[in-house]
Amino acid sequence: MPNHPHPLSFQRQRPGMARCCALLLGAGLWSTAAQAQIYSCVDAKGRRLTSDRPIVECLDREQNQLGKSGTVVKTIPPSYTADERARLDAQRKLEAEQQARIQEEKRRDRALLIRYPNQGVHDKERADAIAQIDEVIGAVNKRELALVAQRKDISTEMEFYKGDVSKAPNWLKRKVEDNEKQMLVQKRFLEEQAQEKQRVNARFDEELVKLKQLWVAAGGPRAGSNTAPPR
Repeated sequence: MPNHPHPLSFQRQRPGMARCCALLLGAGLWSTAAQAQIYSCVDAKGRRLTSDRPIVECLDREQNQLGKSGTVVKTIPPSYTADERARLDAQRKLEAEQQARIQEEKRRDRALLIRYPNQGVHDKERADAIAQIDEVIGAVNKRELALVAQRKDISTEMEFYKGDVSKAPNWLKRKVEDNEKQMLVQKRFLEEQAQEKQRVNARFDEELVKLKQLWVAAGGPRAGSNTAPPR
């Protein structure tokens, strides 16, 4: 006769098998649910946000954890108070600004290196800038000399009225006033050009200090002019 297992053996095996199946089924359901989890909240600006992980913008308020069907599975309490969140936001903003400044400085450094690959190029641009200012100053000086000559002519005409200047004609008085005003304008303009010359030299001096560091960092000192920059 065939050797059939005793009916009680099935009864002894079934509870263990049932528990095993239940664990496997539960693990599968839990994995599926975890993959389907969605977090949802309304941030401080009134925006509805959703994500597959806890939402940083809503750490100071409740977040709903949604199941696959969209129903609320769990409500997550705030992780930070409003003050803590404000401090965290301020810190992140400061860090972002610092990072932006670093990136902007790097961008300027790269542009500076491209514009001035060596000191010779930098010195030449300084000389050109100063030469332009000197050209303007030269033109102003010529104009000033012309005004001085004009004033001599006016003085010669005023000799007829030196006993009583009030008797001088109005057109002559206006020539005197106009000459004086133009002399003041030219003097002020010359002072401004002298100050501009100082500013240009100061800018190139500051750039040169930075450039020497960049040239070394980029692979050693760059060859260039050894002549002293114009002043």
